[in-house]
Amino acid sequence: MAGTGSAAVSGAGTPVAGPAGRDLFAEGLLEFLRPAVQQLDSHVHAVRESQVELREQIDNLATELCRINEDQKVALDLDPYVKKLLNARRRVVLVNNILQNAQERLRRLNHSVAKETARRRAMLDSGVYPPGSPSK
Repeated sequence: MAGTGSAAVSGAGTPVAGPAGRDLFAEGLLEFLRPAVQQLDSHVHAVRESQVELREQIDNLATELCRINEDQKVALDLDPYVKKLLNARRRVVLVNNILQNAQERLRRLNHSVAKETARRRAMLDSGVYPPGSPSK
């Protein structure tokens, strides 16, 4: 079992050792995870859009309730409902901010991984290895 941590297997099933194996493994893992990350990103984007629409609907409903309350000759106490709507709106905005921050972190992580993959690919192509790494 010694040495299996730094060896990867090529498409033909033969082990590839050293930096090339690690890079091959990293690239394969990245390609494996990329669709899931992209799907997660699109779902977060869709949720954020729906939350914006929900916030607008809550605002419209709160405005309409205030207008109805002012127009009524009989005193209806709609203030508790307006407060509940505004509290719900506040929570929607909070969740939207959390999703936005998570999406931004995900975008930065994806960018960093792509940048590192490109850097490693360029090193492999040029035959230059970082200090301390085993050579071919």
